[in-house]
Amino acid sequence: MSEPQLLKGQSGLPVDNPTKSYWHKEPSAKLLGHRTTKELPRSADVVIVGSGLTGSFAAHFLKEQRPDLDIVMVEAREACWGATGRNGGHCQPAIYASLPHVASFELRNFLFLKDLVSSLSIPCDWRTTSGVHAFYNADLFAVVREVVQGLIDTYPDLSANVALVEKGEGELGGSPAYLLEGERRELTLDGLRVPHAEGAVVQWNAASLWPYKLVAFILERLLAANGDEEGESKGSFNLQTTTPATGLSFSEPSSPQTPSLWTVHTPRGTVSAPQVLLATNAYTSHLLPQFSQLIVPTRGQVSALKPPEEPSSPADPPLDITHTFYIQGDADSRYDRDDYLIQRPPPSALLVYGGGRRHARHRAVGVWDDGAVDDAVSWYLRGELADVVDLSLHHAPAAEEPQAGPPARRQRKKQDLEPTHEWTGIMAYSKDGYPWVGAVPAGLGGGDGLWLCAGYTGHGMPNAVLSAKAAVDMMCGGEDAKIDLPPEYEITDERVEDTGLLQEVADVDAKGSLYADYGTR
Repeated sequence: MSEPQLLKGQSGLPVDNPTKSYWHKEPSAKLLGHRTTKELPRSADVVIVGSGLTGSFAAHFLKEQRPDLDIVMVEAREACWGATGRNGGHCQPAIYASLPHVASFELRNFLFLKDLVSSLSIPCDWRTTSGVHAFYNADLFAVVREVVQGLIDTYPDLSANVALVEKGEGELGGSPAYLLEGERRELTLDGLRVPHAEGAVVQWNAASLWPYKLVAFILERLLAANGDEEGESKGSFNLQTTTPATGLSFSEPSSPQTPSLWTVHTPRGTVSAPQVLLATNAYTSHLLPQFSQLIVPTRGQVSALKPPEEPSSPADPPLDITHTFYIQGDADSRYDRDDYLIQRPPPSALLVYGGGRRHARHRAVGVWDDGAVDDAVSWYLRGELADVVDLSLHHAPAAEEPQAGPPARRQRKKQDLEPTHEWTGIMAYSKDGYPWVGAVPAGLGGGDGLWLCAGYTGHGMPNAVLSAKAAVDMMCGGEDAKIDLPPEYEITDERVEDTGLLQEVADVDAKGSLYADYGTR
């Protein structure tokens, strides 16, 4: 599709030919190419732009609170074909790397999703794990150790979700002393499969999942509910895929009895509603250029890699790395590496490994095109993983291995892994590191009835669902509604003014992950 002239820093529309994500290899037959009605409706009670995690759950919460509403959702490509369908497949709150009340919000988000998947039996391969955050820079781990210790001293309820693992001699060296011996053996750097790390933090609340299937289930459930309600107040949910929103316009009410209207423009016509929610994440500035410096598209890259060893017998189990991983820092730099890893269940046992932005031009900040992979990043992801995580098929803690010497002195392996899929996705890096949730003020191109929920800085899975609920509560509840949302997430004129004093996203990103602030910015 042709693009209008863009302003400096403004995002374009999602491209027509994105890379093929692993998560899209089994698309929903119901959703692929779906248009609930042949023609785009001309009007609705609410229009939602975007069909990823935020948009789908916003529709879910709207229908819970107001089943009478007619909701139209427009999506530029197929349903859930943006960031949610292109991420690393993990969900984990930042317990120690966030402000305590933000960490609590993320933990509630995680537990809400975990309970919802269980209660509705959502077939999205949710696997609750522990999260291993391995640090390969001694100075960075020293900072993290102080942060975790401060959490232990001041917020014991939160700190109960994390454990520090340090270097140490012997089979129990470095593990938390308060654990039982068997648990201590597992909670060593060697037992966690990161023997060469300077230290690690283990979080007990983490998960791997198939994110596209989670969203597909929610959208299919909304569509299946059409026609289920009885009575004159029956509402509807209308999904229109391959219908990009190209612009917005606002019209004042024609009389005191009629509401003001927002009109969403698309190549297939327009749809108007008194309320519009933008669940547009990295593409927000295409519709609201005023957000060009506040929410910056940033391209991430992920590979699905075959394990380096196959079981010698069909009766033997495949590789099981047990945990999900964050891999941060290296010997020369605190922040050059910020990678993440999960494993798919058997029989494939594929390793889904993402990161490597340091090998992309300008760390891929400002890139909104997910139609290509970066070759340098591809080679990094193929060759780096076996060097930082022990991928041996029959891994055992050090005490059970015949070779001598502390784990950190063993020879490190360097080998290239074979990818089955390599893809990119566009994250939305927020200038102050927090999502933007709430009513869009006039100074940012908004006005009465325009709402936004976007800007997760690559950390949407433990934030987006309850952020969407907060946005819906604002839309339906008025000024007196009780909103569960960190105040840092709310869109206010004061926040916009304060954010203008901050460094640009590219400058802050070069210093480290925006969402994991260890007090070093």
